[in-house]
Amino acid sequence: MDYTRIMQSLLAETNPMRNVRGENRRLLTFHDPKLYHACISEWKRLTGKSRLDGSVSFSPLVRTIIAPASQTAKLEAEFRNELMIEEDHQVHIQAIQGSIGTLTGIPWGIKQIKAPQTWSISTGHRIKIAVIDTGVDFAHPDLRYSLTKGVNLVNRNIPPYDDNGHGTHISGTIAAANSTQGMIGVAPRSVVYPVKAFDHNGSAFVSDIITAIDWCVRAEVNIINMSFGMQTRSRTLLDIVSKANQAGLIIVASSGNDGKRRTADYPARYPHTISVGATDRNRKIPAFSNRGQFVDIYAPGDKIVSTWLQGKYHEMSGTSMATSHISGTIALLLAQKPDLKQATVKSLLRRTSTPLKLKKGFSASDGEVNALKFLREGMKL
Repeated sequence: MDYTRIMQSLLAETNPMRNVRGENRRLLTFHDPKLYHACISEWKRLTGKSRLDGSVSFSPLVRTIIAPASQTAKLEAEFRNELMIEEDHQVHIQAIQGSIGTLTGIPWGIKQIKAPQTWSISTGHRIKIAVIDTGVDFAHPDLRYSLTKGVNLVNRNIPPYDDNGHGTHISGTIAAANSTQGMIGVAPRSVVYPVKAFDHNGSAFVSDIITAIDWCVRAEVNIINMSFGMQTRSRTLLDIVSKANQAGLIIVASSGNDGKRRTADYPARYPHTISVGATDRNRKIPAFSNRGQFVDIYAPGDKIVSTWLQGKYHEMSGTSMATSHISGTIALLLAQKPDLKQATVKSLLRRTSTPLKLKKGFSASDGEVNALKFLREGMKL
């Protein structure tokens, strides 16, 4: 196959100084690993660069090249048998804005899942949690000792600073550690790796998520928190989630805020993730949360106060907030049992959960996470 022509056609209209984020892009996934590597080598030969950048990027984990649609149109017809070509769909963070909050101590959700009772046993020490989101406020006093540098996929030239607030909120629930003046997260001695894939509007593309997960695998994190979703299925996203799962990473994803009873957003709907729905103070499912067979576990997600930009606090609701409670809970156990696989963790979360309250009694199949019971039972494995 003439892979030279593939890379030449991509190069023909490529301006390496132009950031095409937000433009119509395509994902080119190669069926043959040899062909993929040959194309990357050819790109390096043609451009003299050690890696793709500018308007073309790539993911080695799933053998995917990401390029503007204008450059892939000819390839789609000519190399249909060698390539799977997908549109680059948009993805959104999943939260409902609340009010500016004030907070000291332990938030209600963290108390409700019994996380404080676990801290004499585990604080999630040194467990690495990648938060694929809008970045983080590195200056927030409650997060000062909970962060490592991470990566900015929106603008590679600067650290992953949060210009939205959502990522900072998620990180606080997971790992805030300011017991004297601020808040404490579920796993206060875990380490958050901020992976900024979402812009200031809380929007990203599947290609950004693929690049982010690829980075997480190479960084050898333990857990990926994915508080976002979309309603469109992507084979490339499924492939990389599966590959990350095979590499031993535990992936926690929000089920969505559409109030649906028989579905969940992607990537939470994929079996390789732990899909999370939301509960309120009464252990009931709030109207906004998706629920049903595609939701594995529930956690507090209604009116959650956590860290925010400029050292402040903010109240938000959504399955995003629930997901961060689950990521922190898993970190508590992994600090004691680092070799546990996702299937075991998912089963244990369900088996040790607290039954949800329904209009007619309690749920026999759905439950809210119980961090103390989860940790105690997990340490017996």
